[in-house]
Formats: sequence, structure tokens, C-alpha cells
Amino acid sequence: MRNIKNIIAGGVLALAVSSCTVTLPVTASRAEIGSLKGKSQSTVLFGIIFLNKDFGLKQAAKNGKITSAIATVDMKTTNYFFFSKRELIVTAK
Repeated sequence: MRNIKNIIAGGVLALAVSSCTVTLPVTASRAEIGSLKGKSQSTVLFGIIFLNKDFGLKQAAKNGKITSAIATVDMKTTNYFFFSKRELIVTAK
């Protein structure tokens, strides 16, 4: 009986700390892709509660010091058990 409890506890712990990361393209424009890259990050609870109120394209461009047209936008999502981390990545010239 004790072994079963240890196995279940180990499985729950492994599930709680495991993650999966996916990066997908969101959009692209006719602007040239250059060396400038900006990121905006937020933690999301239960898929709907964003903890960073500044999360978005505007903040990503500001963080990358991008003042010209944005060329590409990618979304990187890392999922955990009860929360996820989202990161918008923008590029420009």
C-alpha cells in the first residue's frame, strides 16, 4: 500500500513540474526582417487570467526598441499543470 502511495505521489509531482513548449507564427507583414527583436512575456493562470497587464505587441516592440514596422510576430507558449507562460516575439529592421 505504501508503494502505491509513493508511485502516485511521484506521478503527481512529475505532472506538476513537467512542461511543453510550442512556438508558432502569428503573422508576417511586408516589412523587412532585420536584427531587432522584442519580447513581451506574461504568466497565464487557468488559460484566462493574464498576470502582466502590459503584455502585447506594443510592449514587445518597446522592449526591442523597434520604431519601424514589425515584420513578424511569433507566440511561444510553455504549458505547465495549472498555468502557462506566453511570450510574444516580434522582429523588425
